[in-house]
Amino acid sequence: MSDKNKANVERKSADGGEGPPVSGQWSQHDYTHPAAGWGAANAVMRFIARENEWIQGPKAILKMNHEDGGFDCPGCAWPDALKGLKLDICENGIKHVTWEMTGKRVDRHFFAAHTVSELSTWTDFALEDQGRLTEPLVYDSASDHYVPISWQDAFNLIGEHLRALDSPNEAAFYTSGRLGNEASFLYQLMAREYGTNNLPDCSNMCHRASGSALEAALGTGKGTAALEDWERADALFIMGVNAASNAPRMLTALTNAYQRGAQIVHVNPLVEAGARKAIIPHEFIDMALMRATPTSTLNLQIRPGGDMALMRGIAKAVLEEAERNPKALDLDFIERYTTGFDEYRALCAATSWSELVEQSGLPEADIRKAAEIYSHADRTLISWCLGVTQHEHGVDTIREIVNVLLLRGNLGREGAGPSPVRGHSNVQGNRTCGIDHQPTAEFLDQLAKVCGITPPRAHGLDTVAAIEAMHQGALKVFMGMGGNFAQAAPDSVYTAAGLRKCELTVYVSTKLNRSHLEHGKAALILPCIARTEKDQQQSGVQGISVEDAMSMVHLSQGMRPPASPHLLSEPAIIAGMARATLPNSTTPWEEYIDDYDRIRDTMAKTLPGFEDFNRRVRQPLGFRIRQPARELVFLTPSERAEFSAAALPNVLPADDDVLVLQTLRSHDQWNTTIYSDNDRYRGIKNLRTLVLMNIEDMQARGIQEGTLVDIEATSKDGTRRRLSAYRALRYNLPRGSVAGYMPEMNALIGIADYSQQSNQPLMKHVKVRITPTAATTD
Repeated sequence: MSDKNKANVERKSADGGEGPPVSGQWSQHDYTHPAAGWGAANAVMRFIARENEWIQGPKAILKMNHEDGGFDCPGCAWPDALKGLKLDICENGIKHVTWEMTGKRVDRHFFAAHTVSELSTWTDFALEDQGRLTEPLVYDSASDHYVPISWQDAFNLIGEHLRALDSPNEAAFYTSGRLGNEASFLYQLMAREYGTNNLPDCSNMCHRASGSALEAALGTGKGTAALEDWERADALFIMGVNAASNAPRMLTALTNAYQRGAQIVHVNPLVEAGARKAIIPHEFIDMALMRATPTSTLNLQIRPGGDMALMRGIAKAVLEEAERNPKALDLDFIERYTTGFDEYRALCAATSWSELVEQSGLPEADIRKAAEIYSHADRTLISWCLGVTQHEHGVDTIREIVNVLLLRGNLGREGAGPSPVRGHSNVQGNRTCGIDHQPTAEFLDQLAKVCGITPPRAHGLDTVAAIEAMHQGALKVFMGMGGNFAQAAPDSVYTAAGLRKCELTVYVSTKLNRSHLEHGKAALILPCIARTEKDQQQSGVQGISVEDAMSMVHLSQGMRPPASPHLLSEPAIIAGMARATLPNSTTPWEEYIDDYDRIRDTMAKTLPGFEDFNRRVRQPLGFRIRQPARELVFLTPSERAEFSAAALPNVLPADDDVLVLQTLRSHDQWNTTIYSDNDRYRGIKNLRTLVLMNIEDMQARGIQEGTLVDIEATSKDGTRRRLSAYRALRYNLPRGSVAGYMPEMNALIGIADYSQQSNQPLMKHVKVRITPTAATTD
């Protein structure tokens, strides 16, 4: 097997993982406690104690997600609460902020003491745990150390490399979801003035399927539901979402829904803690009485990838009911606002119940029960996350979700609609503000008119294509604005090798991470201020704006001094790079940085929905970007909402010994940032190198609980990848499915393993074989 295709990662050990030093052995137990509640409160206190942030930690809690001058949580994209809630926070948000506010520093003395080769042997936890970066750094190949460099010299180095390229398309400008709207707009403006649409971003790996499906069906790339709709729905379907860990503030909406009598259906191969019951920490009486509220009325343990079959089954049952009771459908809505209904109805009739049962992995009775909940609810909202999008047929599945909503007119009215759960805090805002490798002609026309540039028209590279271009020698400069690209991307070994082929890699970061060690021939680390810190510019302290998962845009302003006087804001870093790269540019980069209101004035002229930006963003809770489909205005070719008639895919592996692996996060983790080796909600302690398995699948393979196994994946292109000596743990999963943590499991996902519909890596549908590790001493 070639180095390209070998994915054993030597720094992984059977019981090590990406966490702090552990004092005990790994353990596993069934977690039966409510989500959030005292478990979350105790975890927060332990985390604050570990980071020694007894003063700043509580201060941050009181300023996070507030409409009156606070800062936006740098974690998930769940909307801020409606007026009246003063503690709109969660365990993971507090961890994220405390991790960011650490008093530890990674300065020049640290880098003088450690070579890059040595640091490459450290765990991901150990790297980030060293603390905040303090000054710009450049890689010195002679000594294998990062050494200090001035900001101006760093900008000049970037400018020299970019100007020396044969084509602007030999550079790529990657974006993580943490980047604010103003910086996102400047970043894409720089890239396009330079001459490329190579703007890959993290949504290429997460919700690209959602945007593509909603755009095709409704003429908008976003969900239409608002937080108010979650509070008014009669039925909520939560698909492929681990709410308690990935969007913990959703638990408030779920407990409120249960208390008002709404039906809540969770669809997930794993019955997660947030799909059972919760105690909301700001409900002080419930906390005092330890009184939990259910967060579901039905849990459906779907086969991985079986969501489309479930939705088709719900539609089929509703259409069968409509033959007896025409009111089961909203025929007036269908006639006035949709197209393609007759074809879809015929497709549902032609799909057998036996096929739906086989592909969903659910009994027919369970599918009909879900359909009954749907048909009896006046207002239904359907939400989904990566458990739906990261499959080969993710686009078709989301279009099937829209089909089901259209049948009963669950669009354009209160308490109804599609509602994708976005991950990082501003990943949706990135795309709104122009981070898109396939921009529309209308956007480019307006950008040219307002900003006086000539933007390129050819589509650029997405994440997967950028990695391939590195290997082909077609991509020579890679710039990462936030994030940890080397760990977040698929095919870890192949991605790292591609980065090392680059002439220059540049990362804008707050902490040291794996990507800084998988660097190009020349490399820069540019440290920036964090979301919690004051952004002082010539005109005063600046605020940035972010867009949440439901299209609300609001200001965020840091509360504490920067971790180092040598840090710059992300907009200032972008402006510095732009001026060094484009010395003759007429764009007022310096004026933009002096006062971010000037950036917002330009954005208001360029971006639909951002009119009067500076005034509206300063309103309490900000403003919501208009969604035409919410008003039953459909910007589709037919000017109607369009039913899809896609064939039902076969999601079953061809061979009986093949299992379907889905990657997931632990509870003590945020994206690629790992806080410890524990996963409280799954009852796991001191272990990350593991695979969760159905007990019958274990027995069929002669695997004992807790023993070591090897995991081998075969990619679409026939290449194989292997992880060795992972620990097999029994877990409540459907037969034929297994699960394990990212980023460790990303090594099993080949660069060819992406959806033909969305180009998203198939991180929830990895076909693997698992066998006992030979000759282990355990």
